[in-house]
Amino acid sequence: MKKIKYFYNPTTLRYEKLETPLRVKLLRALGFIAASLVTALIIVSIAFQYLDSPKEKILRQQYEKASENMDFLSGQVRKLQQQMVELEKRDNEVYRSIFEASPIPDSARVKEMEKLKELQLVQAMDAGDLYADIVHTLNNLNKRVAYQNKSYDDIEGFIKNKEILLACTPAIQPVSNKDLNRIASGFGYRIDPVYKTVKMHAGLDFAAPQGTPIYATANGTVKLAGNTGNGYGNHVVVNHGYGYETLYGHMYRVKAASGQKIKRGEIIGYVGSTGKSTGPHLHYEVHKNGKRIDPAYFFFNDLTPEQYDRLLKMAAASNQSFD
Repeated sequence: MKKIKYFYNPTTLRYEKLETPLRVKLLRALGFIAASLVTALIIVSIAFQYLDSPKEKILRQQYEKASENMDFLSGQVRKLQQQMVELEKRDNEVYRSIFEASPIPDSARVKEMEKLKELQLVQAMDAGDLYADIVHTLNNLNKRVAYQNKSYDDIEGFIKNKEILLACTPAIQPVSNKDLNRIASGFGYRIDPVYKTVKMHAGLDFAAPQGTPIYATANGTVKLAGNTGNGYGNHVVVNHGYGYETLYGHMYRVKAASGQKIKRGEIIGYVGSTGKSTGPHLHYEVHKNGKRIDPAYFFFNDLTPEQYDRLLKMAAASNQSFD
């Protein structure tokens, strides 16, 4: 039920009904609306200090996404840094220790120019372009690391092959000869002990007592072991690969067997005087691609430079061979 208000009118001495003018009603409504708007603005301004606006929510989502991307990129960079450390280690080992050389470094001037260009480029980018550029750079760096790894793997393969080649190259004397007093006859034209004529002596004769151990001068596979009636008596031929073969003649007894794998320094027989021989000795030959070459040039593993020079002079002396 609507309340009706009255007021006492002193003029008419009567209670009369109170009626509010339309102007007053309008003013009251406008005042209420204005107060509501002001209150709402105050509430919104306070709320925006603690709550994100739609734009701020979008920016926050973009920031969180960018943070995740940067964390991922940081992980990639750390991984690449570890790979680069390994490459630097391998680089030092390969270039410095093995080849005794180092890559030519870029000049400092070129580096400073590249740094300046990179800084100018980054300053002109927004976040999205910067991220895309970093991703592109990392992709290129990944490819470069992969190619560099492959290059070093190839180099390591060459090194391993070189090690195998060195192990298969005749490099020691076939009998114990520390004092170099067992060199009896060298490579070249010598007097034949039987026919007393000058003929080619295609090896090196080591005079030694019968039964003295004979050693393989390099790794390889025994190609022949026994007496084939060719004048070498009991002899052994070793195929070392890479075109190298060695022959050990006039043995008293053969220890190695045909097809046997042997290592440098392994005993393959014992000194004797079988076949065309005038006394106990070892006739030693080195063949390269089927051509007989001077064995004296291959004794670099167990001789000092002074001993090697002395051995060459002894082997070059013109004398009579033992076979």
